[in-house]
Amino acid sequence: MLGSRRKKEEAAKSASPIDSSNCVVSKGALIEGKFSSTDSLRLDGQVNGEVECKSRLVMGESGKVIGTVKATEAEILGTIEGDLIITGALNLRSSAKIKGNISAKTMSVDEGAVYNGECRIGEYASAPKTTRVIKSEA
Repeated sequence: MLGSRRKKEEAAKSASPIDSSNCVVSKGALIEGKFSSTDSLRLDGQVNGEVECKSRLVMGESGKVIGTVKATEAEILGTIEGDLIITGALNLRSSAKIKGNISAKTMSVDEGAVYNGECRIGEYASAPKTTRVIKSEA
């Protein structure tokens, strides 16, 4: 009996990875412009503009962003048409569709996820690209 209760609790936790979200944008909601949150964010609606989350972002299957997404960590199940800049871990779930450049410290991609664009992963992935100019002394 104790084992079955523990299994039910673990199943409930794993079924919804977003239980700790403090801010929720529900399915059917539309935000135009810049949206920013310092707390964890669950996004099931649509944002046309920029999304910035100083914590964990979870985008549900119905979530859509047309614009730039910036977050500390992200789990993406929805659609992004724009750049994705994550300073920590990025998880692209099987329903994720990304059309834009990706930058993250670490990334995992489930089978079925789609992304088209440049992908920079690693310690310095989110650092701006630098161009070195060499002067000729001729």
